[in-house]
Amino acid sequence: MPSTNSVVRSMHDLGLAAWFGGTLMGAVGLNGAAAEAKDPTERLALSSKGWARWAPVNAAAIGAHVIGGVGLIGANTSRVAAQPGARSNTAVKSVLTVAALGLTAYSGVLGRKVAEGAHTGGAGATEPSASTSKETADAQRQLKLVQWALPAVTGTLVVLGAVQGEQQRPQQLVKAQLSRIPGVSRVG
Repeated sequence: MPSTNSVVRSMHDLGLAAWFGGTLMGAVGLNGAAAEAKDPTERLALSSKGWARWAPVNAAAIGAHVIGGVGLIGANTSRVAAQPGARSNTAVKSVLTVAALGLTAYSGVLGRKVAEGAHTGGAGATEPSASTSKETADAQRQLKLVQWALPAVTGTLVVLGAVQGEQQRPQQLVKAQLSRIPGVSRVG
């Protein structure tokens, strides 16, 4: 294994950055701008088209993040196993990544339902109007929650990645090694 992990670390970080940024921009920018369209049916159609264009880029970003994450775990197996903070952080990040994958898949399902019902119109991309069909309105209400859950979860992953970076500082590694020696009190 190489002594540096720049490629997998870059895949991990850039993939997550695009995943987080895309979800936040979509919720704020795309859906917000689509809500300004004069025609209620155009509001849903524009939002749906924008998300459909983003989907392949998002899939590539998620793939890069997951491949990079697996690569980093593989490259840091001994540290993850030996350093309690790294172990717990990696476990939490893994659970949140699976949750974000599930939310992303679910948002795709909901987005397709909204796109299919775009002809019934809406007050906004995630806000039904009186003319919105029940199926579309239900999907919009759920999508409204998911569109904010995704940047919250992926943003938390960004923060946990920063914590892992701090855990790799030399003084943190020394503390972790010293704490494994019986009879040595915690340092610092």
